[in-house]
Amino acid sequence: MAEEIIDITSISRLHELNGFDKPTHPLISIIDLSKWDISKALLGSKVTLDLYAIAMKDASCGLAYGRNSYDFNEGVLIFTAPHQVLTVTKEQKLGEVHGWMIFFHPDLIRNTALGKEIDAYHFFSYDIHEALHLSDAEQQSVTECVKLIQSEIGARIDNHSQRVIVYTLELLLNYCSRYYERQFLTRAAGNKDIVSRFESLLKDYYKDGKFSETGTPPIGYFAEQVRLSPNYLRDLLKKETGLSPKDHINNFIVEKAKTLLLGSEDSVSEIAYSLGFNYPHYFSRLFKTRTGLTPQQYRGTN
Repeated sequence: MAEEIIDITSISRLHELNGFDKPTHPLISIIDLSKWDISKALLGSKVTLDLYAIAMKDASCGLAYGRNSYDFNEGVLIFTAPHQVLTVTKEQKLGEVHGWMIFFHPDLIRNTALGKEIDAYHFFSYDIHEALHLSDAEQQSVTECVKLIQSEIGARIDNHSQRVIVYTLELLLNYCSRYYERQFLTRAAGNKDIVSRFESLLKDYYKDGKFSETGTPPIGYFAEQVRLSPNYLRDLLKKETGLSPKDHINNFIVEKAKTLLLGSEDSVSEIAYSLGFNYPHYFSRLFKTRTGLTPQQYRGTN
């Protein structure tokens, strides 16, 4: 069964495939992981969900995603966005793993403030080894949100149900954003090493002539080199330096351009091509935005 791909498109389908009771809400469900039985027959199967998922569990369970597996400790959260591929990695017996998972369909938050802002919660695209580690107090705050959502799911649906559920879900995610900021701060020493590694990779990319060969490096190139997800690296750089990866790269390009403009007789177009621009006017626009001068003006006044 290793080649089978299981597409879970709804909360009802999720419950049906796993033998759970019929869901009490069509768009969101909270699963007690101690009641989740994953059989040997499913090993190797790949699963795609059209759902967001948030998981807190006390041990690695039978689902993994991304390039890494992870052994969970108490108070660790992971997040997955729709259309990510999960793999069934091992059996799971009833009562073997404790914790919970929230699954919710994008339709739950569509046409809400959370629906418009959901992409800002970058941790839904973090890799599994970039999980959020919670203190006891943080875990309690998150658990209270989950309990409130669970009580709303279990109650009779009325005109206020979706608003209360989405509001509480947004509160939970905002707590997690705060806790991730704390996690970045407490790992400052290691983060600084990653920033230094990013800067070295950028210099090497230029030194090896890759700007002119393949163009401006994408964030995914650096993320792969430092073994982080692109969104995690993007957020780490922003927290540590106040600049996005694009800002770092553009600053590097402008500084190199200044050196080339004053230290060579290459035309502006030649310099633009050497820095990865297929169209020199894009380079000139970036340079003027950053310096207040066109490349020609900079060369003529220095």
